[in-house]
Amino acid sequence: MGVLSADVYARYCRNRGYNALYICGTDEYGTATETKAIEEGSSPQQICDKYHAIHKEVYEWFDICFDEFGRTSSRQQTELYCDRCERFLADRLVEGNCPTPGCNYDCARGDQCDKCGKLLNPTELLEPKCKVCRGTPCIRDTNHLFIELPKLKDKLEEYISSTSASGGWSHNAIQITNSWLREGLKPRCITRDLKWGVPVPHENFKDKVFYVWFDAPIGYVSITSCYTTEWEKWWKNPDNVELYQFMGKDNVPFHTVMFPSTLLGTGESWTMMKTISVTEYLNYESGKFSKSKGVGVFGNDVKDTNIPVEVWRYYLLANRPEASDTKFEWITLKDKLNGELVNNLGNFINRVLKFIAKDPGYNSIIPKAKCIDSHPPTKDFGCEVGKLVQEYVDAMEKVKLKEALNKAMDISSKGNRYLEENKYYKLYKTDEPTCAMILKTSAGVVYLLACLLEPFMPSFSLKVLMQLNLPGVSLSDDLVERAKRPWEIVLAEHKIGTPSLLFKKMEDADVKFYQNKFAGSQSDRKDSKLKAEVTAAAAKKGCKSSKKEKLKFFAKTNTQCINLEEMQGL
Repeated sequence: MGVLSADVYARYCRNRGYNALYICGTDEYGTATETKAIEEGSSPQQICDKYHAIHKEVYEWFDICFDEFGRTSSRQQTELYCDRCERFLADRLVEGNCPTPGCNYDCARGDQCDKCGKLLNPTELLEPKCKVCRGTPCIRDTNHLFIELPKLKDKLEEYISSTSASGGWSHNAIQITNSWLREGLKPRCITRDLKWGVPVPHENFKDKVFYVWFDAPIGYVSITSCYTTEWEKWWKNPDNVELYQFMGKDNVPFHTVMFPSTLLGTGESWTMMKTISVTEYLNYESGKFSKSKGVGVFGNDVKDTNIPVEVWRYYLLANRPEASDTKFEWITLKDKLNGELVNNLGNFINRVLKFIAKDPGYNSIIPKAKCIDSHPPTKDFGCEVGKLVQEYVDAMEKVKLKEALNKAMDISSKGNRYLEENKYYKLYKTDEPTCAMILKTSAGVVYLLACLLEPFMPSFSLKVLMQLNLPGVSLSDDLVERAKRPWEIVLAEHKIGTPSLLFKKMEDADVKFYQNKFAGSQSDRKDSKLKAEVTAAAAKKGCKSSKKEKLKFFAKTNTQCINLEEMQGL
């Protein structure tokens, strides 16, 4: 959601002609990577290579337009003890019950509780367990480096107070940050007893690496340096560069407290974050998305659904959890696709372009329009459109993405009403000049919609431009001004392309199919698929129906290692 939101804003900035740079990447160091490597029986580097490629592929499918998608393991980016494992346990390798009153979540990690959101130290957990061996760890002494946040308190509070107001920080970002400040700043450990990470460049700490949340935000700078050697023009140029950041609410303190403190502590002139746009949680159907448990539909799943990328982008952004948690539901995806994209947006565009293309009198040529003053409804419609376009721009400048999307869709709704109330299909025979004016005006609105919706649905806009036979989108000040006069946007005698349907409806049967397909966890779905494949393969080979023989057949025909007890259902 954060990556998609940032993509919308980056595309908007480019369409407005701003000099914009969109940086993102995979933060690859830390305990989570080592844990995943242990689970998959590979090295941390192999895990990072694998998942960086997966993320990159998913983002490319989603039409995410990074200037640079990097990784923190590039050359530019350079507790508790478990007796059984014979190693110090970094925070995420310890799990237990959350100590926060009223929470007591039994799967809290040593760095944070996913239920109440409180940041923790592993020694605070109740009934702690080693995530690797499930043994009970004990406390031993080890030396670490800390960032002295209390010494930076005055500078940090001054930055937060002024920038949160001038930068229009989202309400949830301000709440979370102020909660941290109210609890009082404490020294924060920035090193870990791990091998996978950025080595600490200090003789007394050469066996340690930096904590991932001290290291990861520096990746924004290092990834920029991968993009350009002149990275300081972006990161050490606070008078001329504005930094916008997008994320989920669980990452806020690291970007409003930790990273700014790191920059302030250097005493150098860094480009500090101006605006932070934070989303709440997006839940799945009747439960929660969970990466660790594999519950939900994920980026690498969506390509297999045959639902176009523009539909995914629209639904996620229209359902963006800006002020409170929202829920992903297959039934609401269907309702938004059918009601808003098919019946509203697609209907308006198809009615206009199809009439111009199919009617013998126009023959795909934009007609000339008579004086606008002779038709008040068109003049009023232009005023409505111009007002909504300006409201769209105002919302986007304040990073109110869902509000801006609603403004664009309102234009489409008013376009449908404009066509219906003026009955253009009848006017062609009784008042052709007025019909021509209505169609020319509507064609201009079609182009406006392609421009306004390009940040949200770039593949949709590309299709509309092809049908209009017009070059790429722009949202210049001139176009924003001419939005009040949409009859001036597409020139008369311009020949359009071939219209076609932009969206396809989803049926109730499709909803049921997807609900069943993505029920349970990813591991459940994988096991179910394997069982189905084994059963089919066994039947094809004429294998007898006993469990023993089928399990034996599976072992001979499939090299994947699984727990055979899970196959007993055969």
